[in-house]
Amino acid sequence: MLSAAFLLGIIPTLQAAELEVTVTNLTQGIYFTPIIISAHTTDTHIFESGEMASTELQALAEGGDISGVAGMLSGSSADMVENPAAGLLAPGMSTIAMLSNSAGNDYLSLAAMLLPTNDGFVGLDSWEIPIEAGTYTFTLNAYDAGTEANDEIVNGGGALGAPGIPAAPGVGSGTGGTGVTTTEANSVVHIHRGNLGDDDMNGGKSDLNNTVHRWLNPVAQVTVTVK
Repeated sequence: MLSAAFLLGIIPTLQAAELEVTVTNLTQGIYFTPIIISAHTTDTHIFESGEMASTELQALAEGGDISGVAGMLSGSSADMVENPAAGLLAPGMSTIAMLSNSAGNDYLSLAAMLLPTNDGFVGLDSWEIPIEAGTYTFTLNAYDAGTEANDEIVNGGGALGAPGIPAAPGVGSGTGGTGVTTTEANSVVHIHRGNLGDDDMNGGKSDLNNTVHRWLNPVAQVTVTVK
């Protein structure tokens, strides 16, 4: 039997709900910096593919700093969880965040920088939270913020506009690379090409290892349980 709401043309919307969000790092040698997860309205975005990165996204993608994105989300009355892994999320590891979303905050987004990259990040943009309780699983790609050349040089960089990679956690990185490139032709947010790396850990073009720091999308799995 059709419900009265359906017969009256009323479309149900998600009310306040409890969400359990599990993020798993699917890569073999890439770390996620502190993750920010948010439920928000339809007109709020951490990032949008094909659009210029905001200053807040640039800070996240180049240096792992989520404070600007958190401030932007707070200003739009979004619900959020910051840094559920309490630091870096290592390859193969998972973290769980509990999120209570207010009525109207019907879309889920998340982001975290990928290390070691210049301005790469894992991201989810405005996934509509299901009305029905249940468990939903999907994968995420890596994006390039388009704000910095992918030189693949590990030099402690990370400030806005400063070239280089802040750090290379784990094993396998080298030194003395001359740089893969000095320019970035695509200045909008786009799917990341992946690290190139090389096998010369005392020189070559890249400080990254082509057997450790390369990846194929997707880079993360997300499981959302709507309660």
